[in-house]
Amino acid sequence: MFSYRHAFHAGNHADVLKHAVLVQMLDYFNRKDAPYWVIDTHAGAGLYALDGEWASKNAEFEDGIGRLWGREDLPALLADYVREIERYNPNGRLRHYPGSPWLTLDALRDRDRLRLFEMHPTESGILAGNLDKLDRVNLRQTTIYATDGFEGMKALLPPPTRRGMVLIDPSYEDKQDYRRTLTAVKEGIKRFATGTYAVWYPLVQRREATDMVRGLENLQIKNWLNVSLTVKKPASEGFGLHGSGMFIVNPPWTLHAALKEAMPFLTKLLAQDERAAFTLKQRAD
Repeated sequence: MFSYRHAFHAGNHADVLKHAVLVQMLDYFNRKDAPYWVIDTHAGAGLYALDGEWASKNAEFEDGIGRLWGREDLPALLADYVREIERYNPNGRLRHYPGSPWLTLDALRDRDRLRLFEMHPTESGILAGNLDKLDRVNLRQTTIYATDGFEGMKALLPPPTRRGMVLIDPSYEDKQDYRRTLTAVKEGIKRFATGTYAVWYPLVQRREATDMVRGLENLQIKNWLNVSLTVKKPASEGFGLHGSGMFIVNPPWTLHAALKEAMPFLTKLLAQDERAAFTLKQRAD
């Protein structure tokens, strides 16, 4: 149950897609003065050393953020994302990678709030230790719950501000995560219909993954966006990650155009073989 450690995968192609979308959405939320909450159901450790033992073992970041690093020809969505990563690598050497909690904290204003769930006992401890090193404003804005994010998010909806985003990105090591993710979105919408729900999902050869995405697209909601990135052909033995996607309920209206510009470039840049491709779909009312 507790075998997954995100540090092994920090900064890989899936993180690039997920965090580029997240940065764009946070920027959109900040365009209005009204405060908002961000709820992260599977927060991880928050900050990762790319030259550390875990991340350097497979060095997945080299085929992710590493391929964007130092480029000056990036579309706006990708350039904004890389600019955020550069804040953690001021000397220009790619050594640190911020996860979604840190990218979110960088965007929050004084009145905005962050609620983090992390059930993995080691990860939640590291997350708390990393957070303790931040300033008082960040500490005041943030609460960590070392418990199940699927269950915990329900008690926080709707947020007092009536503006908010829920980021749902489990590891999906447990195949029940696919069902629980779909259920969490359904229940979240019942409690907070105007909220934004951002679901990260893996592209793997597993029926549960396909069924979950189909279930999300069939939800009776007016506005959603679904973007996916395939970086290579599926492995012949049926295992492994060949891409990932983001499904967003009530997305910023600017996001589709930004992704339409960025995804052809990103697909070419992160391609690991001739099967690299992307999809971009939306329902907009």
